[in-house]
Amino acid sequence: MPSSRRAIFMSSSDANHEDAPDLESAADGGNAVAARPPPSPRPAARVRVLLPLSLTIAAGLAVVLPATLPAPVRIALFAVLLAIILWSTTSLDVAYVGLGAALLLLLTGVSPQERLFDSLASDVIWLMIGAFILGGAVEQSGLAMRLAQRVVERARTVRGVFWCLTAVLIPSSLFVPSVSGRAVIAIPIFRSISSITADPHITRALALLFPAVILVSTIGSLVGAGSHLVANQLLSQVTGRRLSFGEWVLYGMPFGVVASGAACAVILALFLDGERRGRCIRVPRRPRGSLSRSERITLAVGATMVVLWLSERWHGYESATVTLAGALALTAPGSALRWKEGVKAVDWNLLLFVAAALVLGGALIDTGASGWLFQALLRNSGIESARGHLFFVMAVGVMSLTSHLYLTSHVARTVALGPVLLQLAADRDLDPAAVIFIGTVGIDYCLTFPVSSKALLMFQGLDGETFRPADLLLLSAVMLPIHLASIAVFYFTYWRWMGLAP
Repeated sequence: MPSSRRAIFMSSSDANHEDAPDLESAADGGNAVAARPPPSPRPAARVRVLLPLSLTIAAGLAVVLPATLPAPVRIALFAVLLAIILWSTTSLDVAYVGLGAALLLLLTGVSPQERLFDSLASDVIWLMIGAFILGGAVEQSGLAMRLAQRVVERARTVRGVFWCLTAVLIPSSLFVPSVSGRAVIAIPIFRSISSITADPHITRALALLFPAVILVSTIGSLVGAGSHLVANQLLSQVTGRRLSFGEWVLYGMPFGVVASGAACAVILALFLDGERRGRCIRVPRRPRGSLSRSERITLAVGATMVVLWLSERWHGYESATVTLAGALALTAPGSALRWKEGVKAVDWNLLLFVAAALVLGGALIDTGASGWLFQALLRNSGIESARGHLFFVMAVGVMSLTSHLYLTSHVARTVALGPVLLQLAADRDLDPAAVIFIGTVGIDYCLTFPVSSKALLMFQGLDGETFRPADLLLLSAVMLPIHLASIAVFYFTYWRWMGLAP
């Protein structure tokens, strides 16, 4: 591992070990060593401690100074700000930080103690559990690899391979409820194709294509990311309405298709010349054979789940109930997965993080802290004097699209922006479902820095040729304005035609 990367991932115990005095030198000249002043802490170590500490003190002062704020509002604001600071400036696990901030709200009485336990028992958690089990079955059965192979082997040129891969990655959000999970499935496909091309330029473009399409197509499914479920829960808490799985697909999948197509076209144009784009490539055809038993079961159960998700309004069973039934079918004796394998496929850390995020977001809404934040935003940004739906759509788009620059977690961005966006909708008499959905579209965009998404980190960290941070900055510089323009176009055309926006 290069020394620079080793320094990034070095633990505090390693750092302390390196700063310790040399034992052999001490034995040879104890007096000389004793007289030597102790080494001062490294600047990086000081920054890791002083930055979150100073920001926490500043956050405490910020919520104490306004004299008109009630105590519950102050505590709720401080708990959320503290969580955001620790999420952004430390290496502490996001779930650990979230649970700690939620516990602060419970101990101070700002949120009832039952709020955390109710969030763990909510349909959001059960929906995620079942979706993770489905994703585990899709991965372990080999169904995803088989589908990708059959599609990609039809391509004749490098351009054709890129478009075929884009077509395969877009619907993966329906079956695999984790961005990093989709990246894990995609890595073997990437390695296989890059070994065939043996061209570093094509490999670099492929390394950008996979995570970019995975991220921008996430909006196509309610279970595509935990942040979607948190946003939907906040919408339900404020308005009593939530978007069904079918509605989310109806509104989000077309946008995901357009955004993914734009990402593919931009990557082809920026990182490959005409000769490479048109170069002939032949992916070896593997013996297809018939589907294995686990593949057939996974395909049948997964397809049934998607159909039932999309037809919720007709049969009346909620998405969480359908997902749980599908998970039990996939882990039944003799089915696609053993029960223990299905349980291992669940990202329990993410579930705890989502539960804590629901508590934090609910506290902002219940105490009125989100309203105070919104009014402060209006006063200091000049939005208050502006009129017109176009301006507000663009403002929401800019806020959400740039949120990944200072918060690396999808769910954390939803917790920070969701209540404010809902307050914006109420204050401006806008459709809250439309506003929170637009915000979620922007929150899913995180293509500027590798640390903005696990999928980007996973592909950048692969052995051999991959993309550089400068490549990602170039891609984002082109894609971000395209994404913003697409949001505005969809709001005033397709989403209005489908009834999402008034």
